[in-house]
Amino acid sequence: MDKLIINAISREKRFAVVKNNTVEEIIFDRPEQRSLVGDIYYGTVTKVLPGMNAAFIDIGEEKNAYLHRDVLASYVLSPDRSIEKEKKSVSSFVHQGEKLIVQVDKDATGPKGARVTGIVELLGDNLIYMPQGRYVAVSKKIVDEKDNLRSYGTKLKSEEEGLIFRTSSTSATYEEMVNELSTLRSQYTELLEKAASFKKPGILYQKDTFTELVLEYVMKMSSGEVFIDDLSIKQLIQSRNPNLKVTYYNGKENIFTLHRIEHEIDKALKRIVWLDNGAYLIFDETEALTIIDVNTGKFSGKNDYQDTVVKTNTLAAIEIARQLKLRDLGGIVLIDFIDMKNEKDKRYIQETIEKEFQKDKTRTKIMGFTSLGILQLTRKKTKVSLSEALQEKCPVCEGTGKILSADTIAFRLERELLEHRNSDAEAVLIETTLEVKLAIEPHLDMIEEWMKFKVCFSIQSSATHYYVIKQFGNLDEIAQKAGESY
Repeated sequence: MDKLIINAISREKRFAVVKNNTVEEIIFDRPEQRSLVGDIYYGTVTKVLPGMNAAFIDIGEEKNAYLHRDVLASYVLSPDRSIEKEKKSVSSFVHQGEKLIVQVDKDATGPKGARVTGIVELLGDNLIYMPQGRYVAVSKKIVDEKDNLRSYGTKLKSEEEGLIFRTSSTSATYEEMVNELSTLRSQYTELLEKAASFKKPGILYQKDTFTELVLEYVMKMSSGEVFIDDLSIKQLIQSRNPNLKVTYYNGKENIFTLHRIEHEIDKALKRIVWLDNGAYLIFDETEALTIIDVNTGKFSGKNDYQDTVVKTNTLAAIEIARQLKLRDLGGIVLIDFIDMKNEKDKRYIQETIEKEFQKDKTRTKIMGFTSLGILQLTRKKTKVSLSEALQEKCPVCEGTGKILSADTIAFRLERELLEHRNSDAEAVLIETTLEVKLAIEPHLDMIEEWMKFKVCFSIQSSATHYYVIKQFGNLDEIAQKAGESY
């Protein structure tokens, strides 16, 4: 049975996809790592560059955003014929100091700021509404209803507006789409009113990426169970997919610890992965590629050597596909299976791993075996890997190994403290490193409000980040001990 375990009550939000009692995927959402794509800003044009046919916009972030002429609302809505419009410079459609509402369509990378568009899109269940889009489009996944939906769209929208019909629109009634469009129009009116109150650039709408990802997974589940520690998301899930059994959890132990997901995270960060038969895999991640070595380990088999090899390689192929998905490893991957002399055995192993990757939504291309017996594949890199998200370079070994980051330890401390909320204690003494204290300090007021007790720190020097909950007690006693430790 499919399960979704959702941990959403702390700042770091996470959910795990479990199939047949095996963790297949873990998704993390951290405030400092979240994408800005889809967020809507009120910005000011700082510079117009006719040579690039673009403008730079101050949206209130660290770097100015880039806006091309072709996605300016004034350009799209211009009554000029297409050929005449194309001849005109960006300065014909926007000027320095102009105030604009824009939406991020590509995150900032390196020295470059985010890329934005002036054609704002508001997402509904069945429609994508563009207040200044001026066209009607239908999802490529829809085949039979394209003409009918385009006809509906032309009737629904005004001349300036644009609509895109999502895949789910095929099962929606005309009345439902009319009501949804009305709601989306109201949302845009609210954005305009909010923008009118702004005196400087800033964010108007922030996409709830985590909830959207959860609902995306939920809508794909035909049956199964969901365990969640957030009531508002629980209600959303129940309204979107009534076929699922949704259980709200409010116990003191963290929901990931309860369902042993925390244990799976720790395993997924290890270099060695043991297989059920005693064989094992070694994962070596580098900037250029990932290398996986398959070893027989304790498994000697019951028949001949080649039978042992094929059985071990088969188990390894299945586990490697799972681990690449779980660890979210992308780019070039080289797999050193145990040497197989028979070409038939190699084909069987390749077909096995291809079959397993069919369950992975991330595009993977199997290149085949090299003359040295190394299986080559590439997996599309969509975001940072699990190790990149949770770990940082170790200052002791100068980057040859990794330790858990101060932020990761701070999040773990926050979750463990939540397990003691509403206790009788007035304060708690935490022994930790200065970096962990600095990571959690900006959020301490909020955490103490949740906990209903004061948090005091005893700072210690350490090459690795850690924490120990030393003592619960009355405030005077704990504060005195914390003061003595400095």
